[in-house]
Amino acid sequence: MNRYVTYRFAATLGVLGVALAGQGITSAEKQHALTYLEQTRDNLLAATRGLSEAQLRFKPGPDRWSVIECVEHLALIEGMVNQNVFPKLPAAPAPAAGSEIRKLDVTVESRVADRSEKFQAPEPAVPTGRWPSSETIDRFLAGRTQTAAFLQSSPDLRGHVVPHPVLGPMDGYEWVIAVAAHTERHTKQILEVKADPNFPK
Repeated sequence: MNRYVTYRFAATLGVLGVALAGQGITSAEKQHALTYLEQTRDNLLAATRGLSEAQLRFKPGPDRWSVIECVEHLALIEGMVNQNVFPKLPAAPAPAAGSEIRKLDVTVESRVADRSEKFQAPEPAVPTGRWPSSETIDRFLAGRTQTAAFLQSSPDLRGHVVPHPVLGPMDGYEWVIAVAAHTERHTKQILEVKADPNFPK
């Protein structure tokens, strides 16, 4: 192979590498994320279904959140991600060279869902009873519909990263996974509230 052919071959590989790096997620990854979004939504609805207003607003302690405050927090965070993170992704920087994205996927899902690791909620996402209970749940569902639509419609969820305040730079797919894992985290918290011996009957 002469030097011209070798150069052309190397250049082609280089272009192919860039194209592959910018490709979207695999069909298996998309299905996993979509299923995770649906499962965590459904589990949250199951955990709150049929609760009275007294049960929704019961707080196990002065520094603990009620069931509906957990849902309010989830609606606020997912709304922020949809409004402030997803729109920034197309113009955001590319991931660092050599990023182990699949390993980070697993880390995001496990760490965010893990209730043993505590995080401080940002001030705008602290629940204050902004809305009636039914509207709070509706706002959560509206945000989840937006997140699923973003997952389904975005052609490149791997090509750009936006920093997470705790986990560092995350691509679009990882942000979607984090949203679902965040719901899993606070559904566990809701179940803890419901298991409190003083939870209203």
